[in-house]
Amino acid sequence: MDPDGKEAEDAVAEAKVPLRDGEEATAEAAKASGPVTVREKWSSKLDFILSCIGLCIGLGNVWRFPYLCYENGGGTFLIPYLITLFFGGIPMLMLELSLGQMLNVGGLGVWKYCPIFKGVGFCANIMAFWLNVYYIVIVAYALYYLGNSFTMGELPWKKCNESWNTHCCMSTFANNTGFNCTMVNISYSATNFTRGLLPTTLIPSGYNDSWGPISVIGTTSEMEQCQLCGKDSWNSPVAEFWERQALSMSTDIGEAGGLRWQLVLTLGIAWIVCYFCIFKGVQWTGKIVYVTALFPYMLLIILLFRGITLDGASIGIEYYLKPNFTKIQESKVWLQAASQIFFSLGLGLGTHIALGSYNPLTNNCYKDALLVGTINSCTSIFAGFVIFSVIGFMAKAQKKSVSQVAASGPGLAFLAYPSAISELPAAPIWAVLFFLMVFFVGIDSQFCTVEGFITAVADEWPLLRVHRKKFVLVLCMVSFVIGLSMVSTGGAYVFNMFDSYAASGPALLLLIGFECIAFAWFFGIFRLREKMKMVIGHAPPIIWQICVTVLCPLSCFGVLAFSVLEFKPLIYTRSTAPPYKYPDWAQALGAMLALSSVVAIPIYAIYYAIRTLCFTDNKHNLPLSKRIKDMFRKDIPEIDGAPNPQLQMNPMAASL
Repeated sequence: MDPDGKEAEDAVAEAKVPLRDGEEATAEAAKASGPVTVREKWSSKLDFILSCIGLCIGLGNVWRFPYLCYENGGGTFLIPYLITLFFGGIPMLMLELSLGQMLNVGGLGVWKYCPIFKGVGFCANIMAFWLNVYYIVIVAYALYYLGNSFTMGELPWKKCNESWNTHCCMSTFANNTGFNCTMVNISYSATNFTRGLLPTTLIPSGYNDSWGPISVIGTTSEMEQCQLCGKDSWNSPVAEFWERQALSMSTDIGEAGGLRWQLVLTLGIAWIVCYFCIFKGVQWTGKIVYVTALFPYMLLIILLFRGITLDGASIGIEYYLKPNFTKIQESKVWLQAASQIFFSLGLGLGTHIALGSYNPLTNNCYKDALLVGTINSCTSIFAGFVIFSVIGFMAKAQKKSVSQVAASGPGLAFLAYPSAISELPAAPIWAVLFFLMVFFVGIDSQFCTVEGFITAVADEWPLLRVHRKKFVLVLCMVSFVIGLSMVSTGGAYVFNMFDSYAASGPALLLLIGFECIAFAWFFGIFRLREKMKMVIGHAPPIIWQICVTVLCPLSCFGVLAFSVLEFKPLIYTRSTAPPYKYPDWAQALGAMLALSSVVAIPIYAIYYAIRTLCFTDNKHNLPLSKRIKDMFRKDIPEIDGAPNPQLQMNPMAASL
């Protein structure tokens, strides 16, 4: 028997089926209005909470927040960060969870109650699709490093004696410095090299005589090349492994080159894992998150205990938390705090709406939003201790300041932290643990975002729900094919462009701002608040209304305005070459990537206004004022008082 056919039969309500509010839809009612699909529910409250946590706890918590905290005043940054969390992030999270739960629909279906703004839903879905395409590439990188960490000897990025290393490679740790050059055409190894015995051009920046013996190995021709590097042009072995071996980077985005088969393989593995995490639906996904959401915490705890025992750990932690109260007066600090909260919670993409739609109608979403938001921020703060304890060790070992070795984004995960790990005893074990943590943190957020996208599309086109496995398979395959552009030799430039334009920055802020305006001002925050009170038993606090109606939109559009005013052309920072400035055509392509989602907002609004005002079916005899009202705040349709099974599935919606 065709399994998808069986799914279709199960999905169609031909007899009485138990519904989420305890009522039943009869077969006769179902036949009167077409097939009715029974929406899945979470098996338990913990499944839902862990899924939300898995979505929120992403790579930004590990590699972005600690650096932002350090850069913006240390412990002082926590003041604007926590204020933004409780007056912006958690209220918005509560809004999204309550919309999905109260209206029993995903990120697209929810807009039928405020239809002229449905373009915001399409914008969110397009943005979620782009995010799904490029975010998983980081997971592929982590798998590549994980595979290279399984070694009985030294990690491959520790020294400069590998085939991919250049004549300018130098390990900057004491007593382990290799220049890969020679003198007088012989292999030469010195035991007492000091500054005075090296040509000036060969003295690397930051060199200290206390480093001890230095070995010089190579050929005469390489010696001349090495002199051309200059004292500030040395590359670390970890940087050369990242850019020359892992990425095999070209010099320009226009030089796509061939595919890196190793990254193609790890990208394929990542998508296969993602598929098997979500192909059966939320009840299956709810069990997967017990591993993917909880295991990273165990790894973080292990890495923390190792980190704080390292020599120099206290230096890094001091830099991480040392308060600088003058920073709190800078607008940039508040703007970065708001951006980090909105981005790390995964707001605006419709995923939380989708996850909330599988909850029982009477679930207390107030506590859920508070719990998830608090855990997300606590995890970010905790991760800072894990990262900066190792950064402090690295700074002391290299005799540099923390500011010289601290990094954000991929530079932290694939440069700074691996470099420090390579100097630890039993380094491969710690590398395996670290990249396992990166993998689980990344894949968890990935499949939750994919699930949100699937829910939204399936709500809009219900036939896809009954063929879920095929739909998910096609989606994963299409996303994989598009992602191949990011695992070529020029793929790092493409990835950076997607990361900067596709689903972050001004586009996401614009999306969240319009979401606030649509539901708080037009759908009606009082309307939603009263229904939440009726169903859950008590209303959310008044401060929630103020935050969603006023503070959140102001925060979003304020940060958006600042981002536009401070806009700078996109640059890719390379460790083994000067910074790369994208050509004009690539900058234009990035702008088109951002517009590909946000353009849906005005286009759909214009389309819907013309259709409603000029082409509405006259048989309903709706006056113009009613049609205008319905564009912004539409009632749930009830035709001639006849019961609608879709409304019976959600009596809350029927009374809105």
